[in-house]
Amino acid sequence: MVDPVPRLEDLEIERGTRVLLRADFNVPLHDGRIEDDLRITTALPTIEYLRERGAEIVCCSHLGRPKGTVDPRYSLAPIAARLSELLGIPVSLSPEVTGFESLRRAESLNPGDVMLIENLRFDPGEEANDPAFAANLTELGDVYVDDAFGAAHRAHASIVGPPVVLPAAAGRLLAREVEVLGGLLDAPKRPFVAILGGVKVSDKLGVLDALLQRCDTLLIGGAMAFTFLVARGGHVGDSLVQEDQIEHCRKLLATGQIEIPTDVVVAAEMTADARTQHVGAGSIPDGYKGLDIGPETAGHYSDVIADAATVLWNGPMGVFELEPFAAGTRTVANAVAECRGFTVIGGGDSASAVAHFGLADRIDHVSTGGGASLELIELGDLPGLQALRKGIRR
Repeated sequence: MVDPVPRLEDLEIERGTRVLLRADFNVPLHDGRIEDDLRITTALPTIEYLRERGAEIVCCSHLGRPKGTVDPRYSLAPIAARLSELLGIPVSLSPEVTGFESLRRAESLNPGDVMLIENLRFDPGEEANDPAFAANLTELGDVYVDDAFGAAHRAHASIVGPPVVLPAAAGRLLAREVEVLGGLLDAPKRPFVAILGGVKVSDKLGVLDALLQRCDTLLIGGAMAFTFLVARGGHVGDSLVQEDQIEHCRKLLATGQIEIPTDVVVAAEMTADARTQHVGAGSIPDGYKGLDIGPETAGHYSDVIADAATVLWNGPMGVFELEPFAAGTRTVANAVAECRGFTVIGGGDSASAVAHFGLADRIDHVSTGGGASLELIELGDLPGLQALRKGIRR
């Protein structure tokens, strides 16, 4: 069970209260244009709640990995512009992260105003969890609200520092993520079906073990499936296999809860115009690699999903970005969308997949944090949540 975190209603927010809001505006950009604004739109309920109460809002976020230096490619200017459009008010961007100019702008805000400071990761103190950097951040607000679920698994300065000094609570998005994902760990309706894809078994060992303690059936896809197939005695050609994980996969298969592909789509090269073949999952020819689950597997997985009362999906079934290898992920995405049970997408590439296929609005909950959601499922808690619980109250 995930312990609850303080919520917005637990904070005393009056007209003129300045709120330091840690959001997750780490959106995909291409040539300075936002390709997907989900992480911005999901922050709006918290911002609107604060504005309705006359708060003065100072937003902060990271974007990309500028490695502690100022890099114009990772400026939050496009995010400030998009926020302005969505809120219908000017949202200024301070050119500094912390310092005189950011503080001056924060102190000049009026009730209902929103501003943004520059990329937190432009300062090396953010990822280093530097107490001095955290102290400078807290000067910008009277209270602190954390709505950055996608960064809640990072013990960074903007996540764990402010609750030590300021009254703190979770925003609407963060609180909802904890409620939904915590519910999967605590008392999911059954049958509980988990779908796990991705590249490496080693990246998801902890999640595999945690899910097997809670779910009824675990469906495996993606490149990680081939290590399981070798563990069962199959031949997988040139597919990716983690030799050091074969024995562990064999033990996991012995639980009887895991299902792996029976057929796959293979090709000699992973390209958009690749010539594909459909073969048995354990009999892939040399010179070929598995790049998607096959139609038989996709159909069977869909039948299992259809009967589920709870579904959690993290990780695509194949290289869905390339059309020759998209069918498996598309079929599973449709099955999850059509499932009458409670459906959860665990962020990351799965969230990109349901958006790509136009199905996001048919999922009960699409998490904004791939790494954070997996870590919460595996460990039952996150540094950002712990910080909020230990924080001071007002």
